[in-house]
Amino acid sequence: MARFPFDPRNFGSMPPGMRPRPSPSQGDPKSQFQSLNATLLFCPTCKEATPVRERLLLVLPSGNKYDYTCAHCGTSTGEKTDQEQQGSQLIIP
Repeated sequence: MARFPFDPRNFGSMPPGMRPRPSPSQGDPKSQFQSLNATLLFCPTCKEATPVRERLLLVLPSGNKYDYTCAHCGTSTGEKTDQEQQGSQLIIP
């Protein structure tokens, strides 16, 4: 079977067997954005968007809470709480 380069202009006109398939890693489009990590946030001290460091603050039953700090001056620039994907179990010795 011959391979043709993908051209988005004629995507609808390609025969079904020739249309590019999404890779297995793509899966459901909504599942791609369940967890986002910030790389740049506005720092009120530096007065510009700066790289941030993510730091785990708390482990909560509802998920983990993270704090974002400016990589230049250390000012807290934001926070995030990840929602727990699976049911967690409490192990009591």
